[in-house]
Amino acid sequence: MLIDYHTHHERCGHAVGSLEEYVQRGIEIGLSHIGLSDHMPLLHVNPAEYYPEMAMPMEELPRYVEECLKLKEKYKGQIEVRIGLEGDYIEGWEEDIQRIIEAYPWDYVIGSVHFLDTWDISDFRQTHNWDGQDVFAVYERYYHAVIKAAGTGFYDITGHIDVIKRFDYKPDPARDEEVRALELSALQAVKRAGMAMELNASGLSKACEEMFPSRRILEEALKLDIPLTLGSDAHDPMKLGEHLDQARKQLYEVGFRELAVFEGRQRRMIPLEIEG
Repeated sequence: MLIDYHTHHERCGHAVGSLEEYVQRGIEIGLSHIGLSDHMPLLHVNPAEYYPEMAMPMEELPRYVEECLKLKEKYKGQIEVRIGLEGDYIEGWEEDIQRIIEAYPWDYVIGSVHFLDTWDISDFRQTHNWDGQDVFAVYERYYHAVIKAAGTGFYDITGHIDVIKRFDYKPDPARDEEVRALELSALQAVKRAGMAMELNASGLSKACEEMFPSRRILEEALKLDIPLTLGSDAHDPMKLGEHLDQARKQLYEVGFRELAVFEGRQRRMIPLEIEG
């Protein structure tokens, strides 16, 4: 079974392709499961005053879910369509996030930290915010947010857990053990919450040139028996499944033998298979 549980679509403003084009592409490349997981609407910033094209408008959210449901039915027997959401964790906005999550029939919800206050650390237009920063202090803020996100109990999957490295800003190597301690604390929070974690292959095409998470985090996740799933984080139908062959191979090398899949917020495990 080939799966891709992290995809984005034209509604979010910074991706291309309709939901149906993603589903059709999934069938074309032989996916068994495709997860439709667009960004939750912005809550803590005014979309009209913030950076453009960050997430779907709030009024599009019910239309997004309705279209996902129709596609799930239309392509039944050809591909398993899963209705997902990448639900940003934003400290102080937990009640609003919870209302969105509880209002719709999701198959799964990815809990991702993109924002430290109003700074989206994953946005290439905002890398100037690193100027003059204590990089380790930013890593501390980020991982503490990941821990809080896991503690909410809102999410099924933790998304790109070390995305803070995306633009290759990294603390001084002398602080590597402290960074490892932050990573481990985040993984322990994921374990306590009973969540799965994704191996997000998109990092291979980013400045960090490494999947999210790193191999060393995967090795610790295996020790903690945290279930893993896979996502390409595609923002174009033609990028669907990109690098997932390498992701599967890396998981297998680390020692994983199963992948997590979801339906109706319920997780089950399927065999991890690689070619050769």
